Amino acid sequence: MFFMLMPSWGISNAAATLVGQNLGAGKPERAVRSAWITGYVNIIFLGIIGLVLALTPDTFIRFFINDPEVIRYGSSCVRILSYGFVAYGLGMVMVNSLNGAGDTVTPTWINFFCYWLLEIPLAYLMAVHLGMRENGVFLSILIAETVMTLSSAYFSDGGNGS
Repeated sequence: MFFMLMPSWGISNAAATLVGQNLGAGKPERAVRSAWITGYVNIIFLGIIGLVLALTPDTFIRFFINDPEVIRYGSSCVRILSYGFVAYGLGMVMVNSLNGAGDTVTPTWINFFCYWLLEIPLAYLMAVHLGMRENGVFLSILIAETVMTLSSAYFSDGGNGS
C-alpha cells in the first residue's frame, strides 16, 4: 500500500512548495488555486490506483507471498483501504498545503484527532465490540482518513468550508 502511495506523497509535497512560493509572492488566491489543482491531480492519480487495487487486490499481494490466508486478509485490507484513496489523495495535499502556508499547528491537531482520538478507539470498537475483527480495523483507517480529508479541506479554505 505504501509503495503505491509514494508518488502521491511527492505530489502533495509539491503542493506545499507551490503554496509557500505563491504566498511569498503575495498571491494568496494563486496559492489556494495551486493547492486545489494539485489536489485534483492527486485525486485522479490515486483514484486510478485505488480502482485497480479494489478490482484486483490479490494480484499485488501474490507478488510477495502465496499463503492463501494472508492473501485473504490482505485482499480485504487492500480493497477497503483503496476505497479511500480518492479522499486520501486530497487530504495529503490539503495538510501539506497548510504546512506550506506556514501553519503547522492545524495539521498537527488534525492528525492527532483523526489518528489518535478517532482511528485507534474506532478500530478497537469496530473490531472487538462490534465483532468486525480485522475489517473493523481496516474500516476505521478509511473513516479516519476521510475525516482527515474533510477537516483539512475545511481549514485549508480558511475555515469557510466553501
